[in-house]
Amino acid sequence: MDPDSAVPCFGYKQTEQAASQLLKTTFMTVVFSACQNLKTETTVTAAAIDFSKPDTTVAIVKLTDAPKKKKKTIYLTFDDGPNKGTKNMMHIVQEEEVPVTLFVVGEHVYGSKEQTAIFDSLVNCRLFEIANHSFTHAFNNKYVKFYQVPDSALKDFKRCADSLNLTANIIRTPGRNIWRTEMIRSTDLKSTIAAADSLFANGFIEVGWDLEWHYDNKLKLKNNSDEMMIQVDSMFTNAKTKTLDHLVLLAHDQVYDDSCDSTELRQFIIKLKAKNEYNFEQVSRYPGLKN
Repeated sequence: MDPDSAVPCFGYKQTEQAASQLLKTTFMTVVFSACQNLKTETTVTAAAIDFSKPDTTVAIVKLTDAPKKKKKTIYLTFDDGPNKGTKNMMHIVQEEEVPVTLFVVGEHVYGSKEQTAIFDSLVNCRLFEIANHSFTHAFNNKYVKFYQVPDSALKDFKRCADSLNLTANIIRTPGRNIWRTEMIRSTDLKSTIAAADSLFANGFIEVGWDLEWHYDNKLKLKNNSDEMMIQVDSMFTNAKTKTLDHLVLLAHDQVYDDSCDSTELRQFIIKLKAKNEYNFEQVSRYPGLKN
């Protein structure tokens, strides 16, 4: 071995080891410094953040349902029963489950065993409200004579109430659209004013109507169900009812002895219900009535 070459070789290895050690030391120093800087920077950043509760709070807005459209109320009323058409009307009302008010005539209740039986059925059904339409129907349609003598008219209504054991004081005057309530005073003919006032003064509440379903002299309806729907909508739209959003409709039992007219009644009720904007009530729930 060359002694001169051994020395340089030994010095090179020592130098390499020293450099490696220096590199490790430098790397550790850099890493340590970086960690220290990161820790300091993080601490400062965290300290700079204000975690206190803010002075103001955010209100949570609760969404409420849209206001419901106010429904209108229809009072279906039927005059002159019990008669041949009453049974058909009764079945339709029961099947469609709508409350109605019947203004009955005392003489008609006692006209036959069948009419008496029909009346008893009506009294026992919650859907039917029984009201007074006089005992003789204005002395069998002698309207002028009936209203000329207020005392005679009063006695006729009292006779009906007593004979049928009616507890309600709601009446409808035969052949006349008269209103006498706490809120409404209306008379269609001046010649009936005295009789109307007498009835009201003696405790009777007189309810007329806003819309009538007319029939001809053969007891056939003049309007079909679609035409009546148009009239009902028009009455509400143009505010032509005695009380806003309340409509009293007058129909007559005797018309519904005809099967075609009975079908129109059923369709009319079905169409009213389908619109979902009408309530059905009995007349005793009309605004401003004391019963």
